Amino acid sequence: MPHVVTQSCCSDASCVYACPVNCIHPTPDEPDFLTAEMLHIDPASCVDCGACVSACPVDAIVPRSKLTETQLPFLTINADFYKQQRPKRPLLAPVSPAPTVTRERQALRVAIVGSGPSAMYAADELLTQPGVKVDVYDRLSQPHGLARLGVAPDHEKTRQVSRLFDQIAAQPGFRLHLGVEVGKDITHDRLLDDHHAVVYAVGASRDRELTIPGADLDGRSSATDFVAWYNGHPDHAHRRFDLSSKRAVVIGNGNVALDVARILTIDPDRLIGTNVPSYALTALRESNIEEVHIVGRRGVAQSAFTVPEFAGLLATAGIDVSIHRDEIMLDAATIALAETNDLPHAVEQKLRLLRRIDDVTGSANRRIVLRYLLSPTRILGDTSVTGVEFDRMTLDTGADGSALAVATGDVEIIDTGLVLTSIGYRGVALPGVPFDDRRGVIPNDDGRVLDAPGGVVVPGSYVTGWIKRGPSGYIGTNKSCAQGTIRNLVEDFNNGTLADIAPRPGQRTPWRRRRN
Repeated sequence: MPHVVTQSCCSDASCVYACPVNCIHPTPDEPDFLTAEMLHIDPASCVDCGACVSACPVDAIVPRSKLTETQLPFLTINADFYKQQRPKRPLLAPVSPAPTVTRERQALRVAIVGSGPSAMYAADELLTQPGVKVDVYDRLSQPHGLARLGVAPDHEKTRQVSRLFDQIAAQPGFRLHLGVEVGKDITHDRLLDDHHAVVYAVGASRDRELTIPGADLDGRSSATDFVAWYNGHPDHAHRRFDLSSKRAVVIGNGNVALDVARILTIDPDRLIGTNVPSYALTALRESNIEEVHIVGRRGVAQSAFTVPEFAGLLATAGIDVSIHRDEIMLDAATIALAETNDLPHAVEQKLRLLRRIDDVTGSANRRIVLRYLLSPTRILGDTSVTGVEFDRMTLDTGADGSALAVATGDVEIIDTGLVLTSIGYRGVALPGVPFDDRRGVIPNDDGRVLDAPGGVVVPGSYVTGWIKRGPSGYIGTNKSCAQGTIRNLVEDFNNGTLADIAPRPGQRTPWRRRRN
């Protein structure tokens, strides 16, 4: 009886290396690993040993016999991944060896700025070596970044990845410094005085801006701010969101858009016992919102949400999901791939799930409506939001074969009192650290910080996570990302590129805590 990966998969590949028959794919050495939305267990190869269950940090792997009704779609999702011809697999998944510290004159000491998944995976990679010291700095009073403050409160299994990070923090040589902001409480240069290297793992904390008329009206905010509010982020506890209208509009259709739409429509009693703060739970109970429109400017094949997140939404009790049938339009490239059975697995599964949606009428449930081929042109209202004006789009094909959304000249207005934008993220510049403003990342060459895009390496400075590669991938993707950065850092330490740390007698900690 094979095991099945379900929607809480974090994609960190712990299960891959635990599997004795290499039946979980894609593996980190395979080209589609970094873009895969989840891992999949081959039902024909699984020997039902359960090793993957013990290895999974988020309890995402379940024996087929124990699947709940809401998890049953993942049987098909896992099995379909193996229908396409795949290359012959080795008996065991290849393991990337941890970098070995060979320089002996000084024990390697590294500062990591940030304490989210990318930071913790980087620390774990360093601490595989004896004698290495890692100091992790975070400006907040709680660690683990988006793993704690960005995951929806009803995704309790995904939040369990924090237990893995607690195990990493318990290793010898690890020190965590909370309430310390780089650039304010301590400088980059000061960190380098006391460490051989500094690794920046600060993520991409700023939303891409929606630059249309009316974007500054009351009632328009970012989905990221809303997520931070209902997750109890200290920077957002004071926020107030107007939930008095019957309809909300979310612009963008990625996983965060699905999260906020679900939280706005779920029965608030189902959030009791989660990490939702009392002020947010009270506001959600008093909310008048009955319907949320999730709007994308391109077609259904370009939906930004992932298969596991969407399957989880469809299985949420008490919420009806609907779609406008006339908006299920495919671009020419997707049609061609479908005709030759070469459609990417994730796109195929999304289309399958979307086509299974039944229009619901007369239901007392709150509703989420998926909208496509609409591009916002104006947010309406005098002082506060009353609606959003959209251009109706059609699909064309670009020179590179990609799907392009082209305005038709038709206009649609959706009435609403709350607009949340979820159109992407970008990094924020840090004092004393180079920054690529065009891409919103710290310029780097495979984790080695550059003084400018395409410039020269800045000795002792490294980067990992979204601030390294941009906002792509999932929690576990940061593990592979961190491995590449730390491999280069250790190589630089071994060959003497990193300067020795000058002794500072009598000084025990290279930072001072900010006073509140």
